[in-house]
Amino acid sequence: MIAIGQYNDLRIITKTDLGLVLTDGEDEALLPYTEVPKNTEVGDNVSVFVYANKESRLIATTKRPLACVGDFAYLTVVDDSEDGAFMDLGLDKDIFVPAREQKRPMFKGDSHVVYVFLDTSNNRMIASSKLLNFVEEHEIDLEEGDEVSLLIADRSDLGYNAIIDNKYIGLLYTNELFDILNPGEVRKGWVKKIRVEGKIDLSLQPMGYGHILDNKDALLEELKESGGVIALGDKSAPDDIYDRFKLSKNAFKKVIGGLYKDRLITISDHEIRLFVDKEAE
Repeated sequence: MIAIGQYNDLRIITKTDLGLVLTDGEDEALLPYTEVPKNTEVGDNVSVFVYANKESRLIATTKRPLACVGDFAYLTVVDDSEDGAFMDLGLDKDIFVPAREQKRPMFKGDSHVVYVFLDTSNNRMIASSKLLNFVEEHEIDLEEGDEVSLLIADRSDLGYNAIIDNKYIGLLYTNELFDILNPGEVRKGWVKKIRVEGKIDLSLQPMGYGHILDNKDALLEELKESGGVIALGDKSAPDDIYDRFKLSKNAFKKVIGGLYKDRLITISDHEIRLFVDKEAE
């Protein structure tokens, strides 16, 4: 069976006035002549994306859509009405977001993170911005400290919601962020905590002691290149620390605390220095 809203490898079986007829041995789809690759003949196999048109006929295209069925994606509204909105999918056909599937009203020119799925009543692709209806909340195959891919979804009272690995949803807390985030951005992140109720706390920085060790080496190297002194310390502003080292103030204090315990640096409120053993001189 041809998978609607997905890529399919199909065989060309005949030509018509409108285009080539493709099949998987069970269903058929039409590939318009404007979409046919050069030097393609009957009997060849082609990789195409398939969708259903208004008449429920299966249409194939060699264009690459911005999202497939089962994907979360950041799309732009190209038209709106009382019934719903149409979003650009990167194809000749836009994708419809019914009014009932809109978390908040969508208007032309807006962009939103949506989930793409099939309307089982007509096998046509539609989208929804009610993301919580489509994320996995129970069987979470993640562990604290895992590196993940994040799609920034929207802002909440506590921070930013983000889609994790196209499957789960988690939260980046505002008070732990030092970058400006925008919906639609794809970022590398880490799982900070998985709560009992299944909620996931996220971080834009690696977790664990291994990360501290890596940054200890990097900071020592930076100190040496800076003549043994860096004008950042225990009471420096978090933004200043992040601008220099891309570390939160908490992570920075862990790093310099480790270096201090190893007698490699000295620390003051607004400065760190390479340790000099005067007795050894």
